[in-house]
This record gives sequence, C-alpha cells and structure tokens, in this order.
Amino acid sequence: MLYDKSLATPADLAYTPIKPYFLFRSNNVSPKTCCTPQRPQQGVAQGPQTSIAFGGPHASRRETVPIPGGEALIGTQSPGIPNDGETPLRTKRIKPFLIAPTTVTNAQFKAFVDATGYVTEAEQIGWSFVFWAQVPETIGATQGVVDVEWWRRVDGANWRDLNGPCTMAAHWHPDHPVVQVSWRDAQAYCGWVGGRLPTEAEWEHAARGGLGDVPFPWGHTPPNDTDHFPCNIWQGKFPDINTARDGYLTTAPAQSFAPNGYGLYNVVGNVWEWTADAFAIKSLKKDVRARMAQIKGYKLSKGGSFLCHASYCYRYRIAARSGTSPDSATTHHGFRVVWSD
Repeated sequence: MLYDKSLATPADLAYTPIKPYFLFRSNNVSPKTCCTPQRPQQGVAQGPQTSIAFGGPHASRRETVPIPGGEALIGTQSPGIPNDGETPLRTKRIKPFLIAPTTVTNAQFKAFVDATGYVTEAEQIGWSFVFWAQVPETIGATQGVVDVEWWRRVDGANWRDLNGPCTMAAHWHPDHPVVQVSWRDAQAYCGWVGGRLPTEAEWEHAARGGLGDVPFPWGHTPPNDTDHFPCNIWQGKFPDINTARDGYLTTAPAQSFAPNGYGLYNVVGNVWEWTADAFAIKSLKKDVRARMAQIKGYKLSKGGSFLCHASYCYRYRIAARSGTSPDSATTHHGFRVVWSD
C-alpha cells in the first residue's frame, strides 16, 4: 500500500486499497494488535559479517546496577491484555545479576560499530519500519503494514538514519536509546561487552525495583494524558494526535524521568526492550494457539514505548509482553544489557 502524506491522513489509511506488490499481514487474532510490525518471514538474507572479538577491553561493564537474587515475580493476576500471556502471577528463583541502568545509547552502539565494523540487519536488508509521523516529506510515498498502517516501510532507514536517508543530523542523539536494531543486532552488541540480554524473569524482577506485585516501576498509579507523566508514552489520540505532554514526541534520553527503586531508567515507555526469551503463551484457547502457530520463532520484548497508549497498546506495564520477529527493527525498539554476577 502506498501512502502519500500530502494526500492522506492516518484516518484514511485503513480505507486505502491494498496493492499486492508487497503485502505485510499481521494475521493477529488479538483484538488489540501490538504496535510492533513484523518483517515478512521469507526472503530475508543475511550478508557476511565482520568477525567480532568478544570480551576484550571493550567488555567493561561500565555503570551497572546489582540486582539481588531470590524469588522473582513474573506476570500478574490482573492482566491488561489477557491473550498476551500476562497471567498467572508466579515466581521463579533467579541468581543475582548486574544490569545497565539505561538501554544502550546511540553513542554506545556507535562505539561498537566503530570498533568491529558491524553491519546491522536493517542495513543489510536495505529498509526498515518508521512511524508515519516521523517519515520526512522528502521521502515521498511509502508503503504501510496491513492492520497497522501507521508503520511505513522506508528504504534506507537504519540505526544512523532513523527515519530514512539523510535524517541522522536532525534525529540522531548520542544519549538517546539506539533503535532500528534487531534481536540479532542486540545479541551481537551484548556479546561484545561481555554481557547478554535479560530473561523475562530477570527483566521483570529488575523492573519492579523491589516493590513487589506492582503494575508499574513506580507503583500502582497509571500515567494519564493530563497530569501524571512518570514515563515517555503517547498522550492524545493514537495514531493521529500526540500532545507530547510528557515532553517528548519520540524517544527521550536513555537516562530521563525518575529511576525505579533499583536505579533503572525508562524501564517502561520510551523504547521496547528485547529479551533473551522466545515469545510463548501457554493457553488452551483455539485462537491463541492459532496465533502462536503463526509467529513461531518470535522473540519476547518488554516495556512498551513512546507510541503506547491505554486506548490502543496498553503494554507499558511490567507484566505486559510482545512478540516480534527477530530480524525486525523499528524507531521504537532498543535493548538493555545484563551480566551474570
């Protein structure tokens, strides 16, 4: 589907005829599809990659936060999106570990690329996903994703040029989270610094900040559109109007807003965070099982992003979860590193 922003508004997108040239279809039977689009499963070739030496002097743990081991809480008894596998509330014993206080920044990822010559999957493939409002007018017509037409295929979009060719100068900030990185890109960086991606249990345990069974890193009070802005999410009417009452239309600096009880910044909101786990839902429901069959091999992400809103993607909660194809990359997806203690 082609989208010319001079001719169509977001409200028009759902009614624009679909052309068969390049069809993305979510096939998601959930009434609330996630705000993370997926690449087609076929035809994605990975080019040759520079050999990366893991665990050298660059593998300094930099600033880390110690997370105590013990019985970690996972999930909730009060799901926001039941078919995402948020329930039940359960425990899992984990070992102590170290975690970065922020998601990996553009500056940190650039140091990795400069040292290794690493080429991200979006660069190899030649295109990536950009939210409609971030697509520059100079790009012209773009192609949308069926069911989530606000996501556009933009040729030349990658971790440097977030929104397409020649957009680095205007939109790339050293202290903001690196985005447009796939699960495999995140794995490569983690190996370079001697770390790894967190498991879901580790991520939730760290996100709770010692508060126990809470929906948010700061406690029980949800964000709103008027006077409570503890994280970077959408305010207004998604996907048409973002009032940016929290101060940000897109990403915020990785170290912004108040940290949780363990000293972690932006655990929810800002950018989705890749985890080490596969996305899985244990359910006897026929529709959920059909959905899982369609997304085999997807990886689990946590935390939500600056595009989440209670009216559409209520996934900026600790127990919320999303599945994404491991080669997908977007302007609202990053990652955080952990190290075994």
